[in-house]
Amino acid sequence: MQSLTEIVLDYVMCENACAAGIATVETLAGGPPTADLTYVLPNAKSAVCFALPLDQSLIPPYLAKKDRLSHERDNFRTNFLASGIALGLTRFLEQKGFPSYAVAANEVYRQDTPRGAIDMIPDVSLRYLAVRSGVASFGLSGNVLRKNEGAAIILGAVVTTADLEPTDPLPKEDNYCDNCRLCMASCASSFMDPEEEASVTLGGIEFKYSKRRSYLRCEFVCGGFTGLHSSGKWSTWSPGRFTIPTDEREFMPALLHGIDAYNQRPPTQGGHHHVLMDSRLYLTCGNCQLICHPDKEERKRRHKILRESGVIVQNADGSLDAVVPEVARERLASMDPEKRALYERV
Repeated sequence: MQSLTEIVLDYVMCENACAAGIATVETLAGGPPTADLTYVLPNAKSAVCFALPLDQSLIPPYLAKKDRLSHERDNFRTNFLASGIALGLTRFLEQKGFPSYAVAANEVYRQDTPRGAIDMIPDVSLRYLAVRSGVASFGLSGNVLRKNEGAAIILGAVVTTADLEPTDPLPKEDNYCDNCRLCMASCASSFMDPEEEASVTLGGIEFKYSKRRSYLRCEFVCGGFTGLHSSGKWSTWSPGRFTIPTDEREFMPALLHGIDAYNQRPPTQGGHHHVLMDSRLYLTCGNCQLICHPDKEERKRRHKILRESGVIVQNADGSLDAVVPEVARERLASMDPEKRALYERV
């Protein structure tokens, strides 16, 4: 007979996961608050973590500003699939007599932090579960990656009272990250510190990645409120051109201004409803994750594609065009001041 540990791992692999592993209260001991399984389930003993692959074929067209919608749909649906698999495994375990908790793949935040959900701190960190259970390894960016799928994966998990057997972290040789820094070069917000490291210790094992600067940086750009790189030569899929501050103290007022402008822009195709937003959330960035491919030459190619993709401007009907920087400036200059203020400071 299979053990329950074998069954739950096979359960998620049957649903097309590319990897699965198990972390326990013991193997996560000493970690940050988001590594505490008992936060979501008081008698928790272990967690089943798994990864689903994104469609690699949709990433280069997304980075090239040729097709945003296909990757957005794949990304959102893979997140929802991961959450659905977690819910299915939760019900499976509960019917076997083990109270369990399905960890959403994204967009579930703690309410008991200084600013509540606005702090965007997850109930449980899927990244910590992934690296400790051997599902993935940390890259320099702080994203987690696998030697076959790169960082283009979506994580899911189930916290349970079942006493499952832990799995080991991946060996160092399975981590292809060579500190190429293309993730940093692809981040318009400069979210990752180029010099300082962050470290986390989980069950006596230390994991390292680049220190994150203010999370408001990532919210400002990855939220779609702005997206123009400091060079002015390329942007994310956001039509916003608000200046990205260098002083961390300036990010909150910049973010609030950006949100107000975002909510007045015409809607475009796609998107979905996010708990912290009045308008739909559109996928406009994720560059640091999508650039990170196991093949270094492919990483370089993707970064080159991004650098040469142009900048985004929005039409009156909400549609988006990728144009060269000079054309973008002309398009913005031709707008009436009220409309132009939705995209850049006038």
